[in-house]
Amino acid sequence: MMELISNTPHDAFFKQFLMHPDTARDFLDIHLPAEIRGICDLDTLRLESSHSVEESLKEQYSDVLYSVKMQGTSGYIHVLIEHQSTADKKMAFRMMRYAIAAMHRLLKDENGPLPLVVPLLFYQEKTSPYPLSMSWLDMFALPELARRIYSEPFPLVDITVIPDDDIMQHRRIALLERLVTLISAEYTTESQLNSLLSYMVQRGHTDQPQVFYRELANRLPQEESMMTLAEWFEEQGMQKGVREGMLEGKREGLQEGKTEERRNIARRMLESGMTREAVAQITTLTDDEIEQIIRWR
Repeated sequence: MMELISNTPHDAFFKQFLMHPDTARDFLDIHLPAEIRGICDLDTLRLESSHSVEESLKEQYSDVLYSVKMQGTSGYIHVLIEHQSTADKKMAFRMMRYAIAAMHRLLKDENGPLPLVVPLLFYQEKTSPYPLSMSWLDMFALPELARRIYSEPFPLVDITVIPDDDIMQHRRIALLERLVTLISAEYTTESQLNSLLSYMVQRGHTDQPQVFYRELANRLPQEESMMTLAEWFEEQGMQKGVREGMLEGKREGLQEGKTEERRNIARRMLESGMTREAVAQITTLTDDEIEQIIRWR
């Protein structure tokens, strides 16, 4: 992509010249940096239809778009003629933005490589030499940090390769990371979910448990092969507020289980590793009843 800043009245005349292939070829042959010129086959230069400039900005910009072969692959040169009298302090950033926008627009195959767009600024104003940086990274308050961020591979949190034991050491984010791994895995078992829910009930500390549980239930992939999260809470006899949060819009609420049913529920919860305190809170059984269940397990 090439940008030309001009305060002269002949921008339209200059554009007409650039729309002529031979003139454009000579211009690019002279002004493209040697390394870039070396990869461009200017004999393949072809004028393309351009829709870069919005209708509301036609008075400020005009443009010409070319396609050209670059080492056998498709590339593009976008000539933007900007009608302004002074250099834009953020011109380098604008050039980067235009280049990325052109890549997005010209990308024909989502799985294919990005089309290469070459930025080039043509400057002809009174101040000499050109007074501003040509690196868009210099526009940041911390340019060196920006260079590291945007010129190196982006940071990645790959939850699929982090051992479960390590995840559980990740403080408050551990619950979220564990949820992601279990919910995303096709091999998730009822035992795994029970362990997860036990941890969630005891350590979740969410300010909006109804919203949290409802969202979690909606994201579970298993429909037929195992209990959904909502069914698990129903079976466990969760307290009314949590149940309603999970099943809001689907059910009016859940009836209290009979004492024997709650004992069976408590037994399964204890076997899954939940603490006595959590089981008592969820099932509303007394400490004596919980103790009796433990003795007779």
